[in-house]
Amino acid sequence: MAFVLAALLLVAGCGADPTPAASPPSEAAASSTAPVAPEGSPSASEQAAQTPAPGISGDGTHSDNITHLANVPPSAPLNGPQSWGTDLAFQGDYAFVGNFDGFSVFDISDPSSPSIASQVLCPGEQNDISVSGNLLFLSIDSARAGPECDAQRGEPESDAWEGIRIFDITDKTHPTFVSAVQTDCGSHTHTLVPGESPDKVYLYISSPGPEPGTVTCAPPHNKISVVEVPVKDPKAAKVVSRPALSEKAVEGAIGGCHDLTVYPEKNLAAAACFGDGILLDISDRVNPKVLQHVSDKENFAIWHSATFNNDATKVVFGDELGGGVSATCDANTPKTKGANAVYDLGKDRRLTLRGYFKIPREQSPEENCVAHNGSLLPVPGKDIMVQSWYQGGVSVWDFTDAAKPREIAFFERGPVPGVGGSWSAYYYNGHIYSSDITKGLDVLRIDDPLTDPAAKVELKELNAQTQVSY
Repeated sequence: MAFVLAALLLVAGCGADPTPAASPPSEAAASSTAPVAPEGSPSASEQAAQTPAPGISGDGTHSDNITHLANVPPSAPLNGPQSWGTDLAFQGDYAFVGNFDGFSVFDISDPSSPSIASQVLCPGEQNDISVSGNLLFLSIDSARAGPECDAQRGEPESDAWEGIRIFDITDKTHPTFVSAVQTDCGSHTHTLVPGESPDKVYLYISSPGPEPGTVTCAPPHNKISVVEVPVKDPKAAKVVSRPALSEKAVEGAIGGCHDLTVYPEKNLAAAACFGDGILLDISDRVNPKVLQHVSDKENFAIWHSATFNNDATKVVFGDELGGGVSATCDANTPKTKGANAVYDLGKDRRLTLRGYFKIPREQSPEENCVAHNGSLLPVPGKDIMVQSWYQGGVSVWDFTDAAKPREIAFFERGPVPGVGGSWSAYYYNGHIYSSDITKGLDVLRIDDPLTDPAAKVELKELNAQTQVSY
C-alpha cells in the first residue's frame, strides 16, 4: 500500500515535483502466483504467438503494418527536465498536447510534417487537456499559489489553488487564459460532457484523495466534481454538484476516481476509480447515477481508465499497476496484472468480465510499462483500440472476441533513462498520434486490411474520453 500510494502521488503531482526515476514493482506486484483468468482468455504463449512480426528502423521497433511518419521533439519553453508530455485532444487540423509545464498547439494539416502553431507556458501537473469549440480546458492536480499561469507552487497546508484552467483558442496561434475553477482535491483528469443544449458543456472532474492536513483536499473524498461551463460566458464556470460514487469513504484509503469516460449518445459513463470500476447513467448530466460497481481484487491495483466499444456492448478498463513508474511488462509480472480487462455490457446495463489483454512483447526490468491512455479505431463491425504503454510503446489491439483479444500492430522505442514512453495514443482522421513523455509528438500510420476502413471516418473534434458513435 505504501508503494502504491507513493507511486500514485508521484504521477498525480500532488505538491511534489515528479522524480524521473523508475521504481521496481512491489513484491506483491511481481508475484508469480497464477491469477484467475476468465475461461477462454489467451495464455502468455498464445499472445506471444499472435505478436505481429517486427521491423526495425531508425525510428524504433515496429510491426510491418506501422509506419513512423514524424516526430516533433520538445522545444522551449516546454523542454525542461520535468516538462513531461501528457494527454492529447484534437480539433480540425490541430492537435493539442498537454505538458506538465503547459501545452502545445500543433498544425497537423500535413500529418507527415506537423508544425508548432503555439506553445503556452503554464505549469501545473498534469495538464490533462480537452477542447470544445473555442475553449480549451486544463486539469491542475498540484497546489499552486493561484490559478494564473505565472502562479508559483503553493503550500497544500495553506489556502492553495488547484482545479481547472480555461483558455480561449479562437486564435490557435495565441491562446489566452480566460478563467479558472477550483475543485476539491484538484483535477487529476477531467472529461468533457456536452450539455443537453449547445450553450453549456460540463466537466466531470476526477482526482485522488483525501490528503489529510490540507485545505484543498480534506476527507472524505468519495466523489467527483461537476463543473458547468456556459459556452458564451466561460468566466461564469462553476462547480454545480459533487456526486458521491460510493456510499462512504473508507478511512485511510484513497478515494475518488482516476479517469472517467462518457458516451453521451448512450447516456452512459464508465469511471475508473480507486478500488473499482463504476458504470453510470448520465441522463441527468449534473447528477450522474451509479448503476454498478465492479472490482477485481486478484488482478487490478489502480483502476486507471475506461473505453466503450462503438455499440456500448463492451467496456475496457485499464489497470495502472505501479502508478506508471514501474516495470510491469517484464517476465516477472503476470499477463493479467497491469493490463486491460474486457467486460461485456448487457442490455440490462450489467458488466461481466470476459478476458484480459496485455502487450505480448516482454519489456526489460528497467522500462516503466503498463496499460495507459487509448481510443477506438472507427472500424465498423470490429472492436479495435490503439493504446499507449509508456516504454512499452504504442499498441493496436483487437477485442472483437472479448475472451481472446490480440495485438495487431505496435511501435516502440528502446529503453530510455528514468520514466518515459508513450503517455497517450489516439487515432484521429487516418493517423495515430502519440504523446511521448520525453520525446515529444509522434505520428504513425497503420496500413492493414483490418483497420483500413477507419480512414473513411472524418471527425471535426476528438476528446478521447468523450466518445461519439461512428
